[in-house]
Amino acid sequence: MNFISIKNKVFFLFLFLVIVKSFGQTISLSKAAHVSVISCGTGNEVYSLFGHTAIRVQDSLNGIDLVYNYGAFDFNTPNFVMKFTKGDLQYFAVVNSFPDFINQYRYEKRSVFEQELDISTELKQQLFDNLNTSLASGESYYTYKFIDRNCTSMVVDIINKTLGSTVIIKKDDIDLTYRSILYPYFDGHFYEKLGTSIIFGTKVDQKGTQIFLPLELKKSLETITFRNQILAKESKTLLDYKNEVPFSWWNNTYTYLILLLLIISVNKKSISLFYFTLMAVIGLFFSFVGFYSQHLELANNYNILLFNPTLLGLLFYYWKKNKQGLQILAILNLLCLVAYFLVIINKAHLNIVFPLIITNAIIMIRILIENRKRIPGVV
Repeated sequence: MNFISIKNKVFFLFLFLVIVKSFGQTISLSKAAHVSVISCGTGNEVYSLFGHTAIRVQDSLNGIDLVYNYGAFDFNTPNFVMKFTKGDLQYFAVVNSFPDFINQYRYEKRSVFEQELDISTELKQQLFDNLNTSLASGESYYTYKFIDRNCTSMVVDIINKTLGSTVIIKKDDIDLTYRSILYPYFDGHFYEKLGTSIIFGTKVDQKGTQIFLPLELKKSLETITFRNQILAKESKTLLDYKNEVPFSWWNNTYTYLILLLLIISVNKKSISLFYFTLMAVIGLFFSFVGFYSQHLELANNYNILLFNPTLLGLLFYYWKKNKQGLQILAILNLLCLVAYFLVIINKAHLNIVFPLIITNAIIMIRILIENRKRIPGVV
């Protein structure tokens, strides 16, 4: 899913030429026209981790070679960050010349694959018209949703609309959850993987029955049939780059484990309190986002059992020197950790959060031991 800034407004010039040429008459594609689904490989930047999908329309007799791209948004949108967080930021389609499009991916050294749709000239014309109508009428504007509405799902929708039925559906890996499907895309990006693991709620634990990633669409097109024939011809590789896993001295499992090990080993009250404060603040953020955001992926986030906002109470009870309060909070959080472990025991992100569970548990047990003597009835 590649995101393109509105600063490239020159793309709309191509749209203008296509739609209003000959005083507003839509260009009629020749029998030599080709329409294709373009699947772009992953990159190492956050915005490119999952690849990108677009539609190419090519007609040499009419001098057309355009790529329709549903991955644009405007960085200058007022309250951009809040709108993105809330989930009502508007995305839209732009149209590129194919040379400009492919050159961008050549510059980024990302693979590009093309699958020509084996459909009639009439359906090619209809798809071309639908794309242009969508752009001209504003139908190409949509509210981005990570799974439900993105550059890939929009391409699937407009092709299905053209074909007159839900032809493009997912057939493979439907027994995997969305979370499991996403995990391989984070190779070499540990903290992005950790962040995604803890900010997503129950929706990504559902079975991944919907096509939402570019390479999923590419794979599905290899087997989907339409009118008793394979919908897409054999995939062609336009650009071929090996996506090398980047090396980072800090963005890896080792720094994560070393940091948690230091927190446990140093065993200083100030460090433990800072750690728990950070965990609690993250939990408060998850709670806020879960209610505020329209991104369904962020709702019902059971990870707050680990990033528990009640951890802030430790600061209060330490300040008040209330040992009984500290022990009650420690027991409460240990119970939450047990509940959390039972919730995620069959989830894809168990391994990545397990060190946090152990760290929290060890510190909580220390709090219980340090404060048990002055609790009446506790020996």
